[in-house]
Amino acid sequence: MPTINITGKPNVGEENSVRVKIEEPVKIKIQDHDRQIFEFKLNMRRAMNGDYMIFDHADIDIIVQPKQSKVVAFAKDNTSDVVYGAENRLFEHLRRKGIIQYDSIQGGNVYGSLEGTVLKIVEGEKLDTLDYLLFEVSRWMDTERPYFESVKAHDEMMDDALLDPEDKYSTELGEVPHEEEKGSIRQHGLFAPYMYGRYIY
Repeated sequence: MPTINITGKPNVGEENSVRVKIEEPVKIKIQDHDRQIFEFKLNMRRAMNGDYMIFDHADIDIIVQPKQSKVVAFAKDNTSDVVYGAENRLFEHLRRKGIIQYDSIQGGNVYGSLEGTVLKIVEGEKLDTLDYLLFEVSRWMDTERPYFESVKAHDEMMDDALLDPEDKYSTELGEVPHEEEKGSIRQHGLFAPYMYGRYIY
């Protein structure tokens, strides 16, 4: 640590003289209190052409195209009303945040996709478009995550109910005695279509 020596020599009738001697340089770190740091996580991959592919959502995949200034959402598996609803909520969120141009939201060239044009940053504004866009996508994903996590939990619960049911909802092999006939389909006395009106017994 640097050593700081301060010596004061007050003299009567003279101004006080204070000497400051710093033997080693002092490093001062100034933090900008006006700047906030935001941290977020996305399941994201970068394509060979520089596009960013986001796979967090259960129903749609989001592609950010910085070169074309576009955001495109594709159906993950099958196109349905659920997929369109998720795409619509995404672009509505980005539109309200001032990221997507309002009149640019339209269907893409791939069936079931939706796309929009990213607005340009005003000159002199200290804001990175890509960082702000990804941050808002992550915030929207946080609002969607409880929905598809609950759907996943429900599917797992149904699988457990079928594969490993409780004792009161299941029977062991041989616990129910075998009967000669079961079900509603009769095995005898039916009309035989190939016998032309004859019955079999």
